[in-house]
Amino acid sequence: MRPQKGKLTLLFLLAILIFPLSSTENLLAADLTPVRFETDNGMDVLTLEQNSLPIVTIQVLVKAGSVLDPKGKTGLANMTLALLEAGTETRTAMEISEATDFIGATLRTRASQDYVMLQLRLLKKDINAGMALLSDILINPAFIPEEIARIQKQITGNILAQQDQPGAIARIAFQEMVYASHPYRSPVIGREKSIASMTQRDLITFHQIYYRPNNTIVAIVGDIGEGETKDLIEKYFGNWEKQASSLPVIEAAEPIWQTELRTIEKDLSQATVILGHIGINRANPDFYAIHVMNYILGGGGFSSRMMSDVRDNKGLVYSIYSYFSTRHFPGAFAVSFQTKNSSVNEAIEAVLREINQMRNAAVTEEELSEAKAYLSGVFPLKIDTGKKLASLLAEIAFHNLGLDYFNNYQEQIMRVTREDVFHVAMKYLHPDRYAIVVIGKQDAIALKLPENRKQKTKATDQSAAAQSTAQDQRTAE
Repeated sequence: MRPQKGKLTLLFLLAILIFPLSSTENLLAADLTPVRFETDNGMDVLTLEQNSLPIVTIQVLVKAGSVLDPKGKTGLANMTLALLEAGTETRTAMEISEATDFIGATLRTRASQDYVMLQLRLLKKDINAGMALLSDILINPAFIPEEIARIQKQITGNILAQQDQPGAIARIAFQEMVYASHPYRSPVIGREKSIASMTQRDLITFHQIYYRPNNTIVAIVGDIGEGETKDLIEKYFGNWEKQASSLPVIEAAEPIWQTELRTIEKDLSQATVILGHIGINRANPDFYAIHVMNYILGGGGFSSRMMSDVRDNKGLVYSIYSYFSTRHFPGAFAVSFQTKNSSVNEAIEAVLREINQMRNAAVTEEELSEAKAYLSGVFPLKIDTGKKLASLLAEIAFHNLGLDYFNNYQEQIMRVTREDVFHVAMKYLHPDRYAIVVIGKQDAIALKLPENRKQKTKATDQSAAAQSTAQDQRTAE
């Protein structure tokens, strides 16, 4: 059952009321004009001056994500990042924390498959102290043995905690299936045995190879002009030595050519299911059409087809959504949902019907208009703070999206047609070949995938404990 005419979600209405398209376009065009330059040592720098508040946000992106974890050292990129704040050649972990607090700054870090990020937000008057601290952390980490042991214990605790979370177990199993031998298959956080095997030499070597100015993007947003930005970058990062690094050759993950199943036994009344296959990378020119298509299919919350039919009309699931993970290499298209054990088969059939329907007929004009208006209307919420702007700027540079991205995003969304949506659905949705993970009480589920699909059972684990053991055995990746 397709959405009725005139039916808009409350969130969509609020977005349109708060951010009328005409005023949004004027705001973006007038205010968001970043400047980009490259330093002598190869650092890629983007700056966006905004003088409304005396605050500066500095976002550092280093192309040193988990995709570069060596064989048998899953989680090394994440652990290296975690140890940057744990002491430098001249500062202890406590001194770093105290220095950050003294200037009232916030320092956050995040590791992903493609890169790691550090974000420092502080008052403009403390910019020199903040830059000195940030450059010291990036360039001179000490990797102190006692701190390595502390971080190992902390990360191991987080890994063990995930083994009690059906969603986390399902995501890890799904990644292993859909990415096969590609490095994206491994969890960014690492695995228990690989974390225990990390040595000081591993960390030092990884840092020496990948933490280089010519492998780094810096985005600075706030009460600071281009000239002052250049002076600060030269002062605090100018002596960071450029070094050619031989990056490993990584091929994109192979497509899935038949349905592959993994079941995981867990004594729960509610099953967790993820199904999907390889999708696109962020640089794909079809990104905007796919973004609109996925909103209509399962990414649009309560206004999506999957939520409307599988949840509201059929009452089969508690929650359901679809997404495309867009990274440097093609990520995954996935549908994730939770349902009663007894409803798993019917819910899977309903999901596949929705995917097939997206491929078999064009979306309605109303669905298209609502999707485009919502995605365009909420775009300002993604850039309404210096933190969000700096983070997005760094990603724009990483994916080479162009400095006109802020002005072009809405225009690209609004250009998408019904024919575009139909085209990308046919090209990028594959309901006849996908990976599927089902976690729950398998006897109650009595799983039976559609008979007209080739099936390959990759692994059937009889208990959550067996799943954990199997994960540890795969640390030799």
